[in-house]
Amino acid sequence: MSAPRVTFQRLAHGRGLPLPRYMTPGAAGMDLPAAVEPDEEFIIEPGAIEVVPTGLAIAIPAGFEGQVRPRSGLAFSRGIGIINAPGTIDSDYRGEIKIALINLGPEPVGIRRGDRVAQLIIAPVAQAQLVEADELPPTERGDGGFGHTGMKP
Repeated sequence: MSAPRVTFQRLAHGRGLPLPRYMTPGAAGMDLPAAVEPDEEFIIEPGAIEVVPTGLAIAIPAGFEGQVRPRSGLAFSRGIGIINAPGTIDSDYRGEIKIALINLGPEPVGIRRGDRVAQLIIAPVAQAQLVEADELPPTERGDGGFGHTGMKP
């Protein structure tokens, strides 16, 4: 499969920020920046959810989606996650990419302009053909749900 062509539009409040890019040759995701006001710190209090703008809009080709995921460093060191992780950007969405961050840590966290606050993964998707049936084909697992295999090996 060839790499999909993804187009970014830098919005007015995103000017001067770098476009997303893969930080290493083996990176699955590209980092998304915070497009908060210059010289201001955007504070996320413990337990709070705040929407952070990126200053970017995107055009993803049909058959693909954008998955917005937390950055492991922010999650581990500062307790910052994404409330709807992974967030989905549909191929027909053309609005600004915004990140709903949550502070799960004990201290307020400041976000500054250009901070890399999330990562974006472009992934293929398929729309399923839906079929209604009176019964589903059986499997060994059946309807075993949460914890049905137990905690011990």
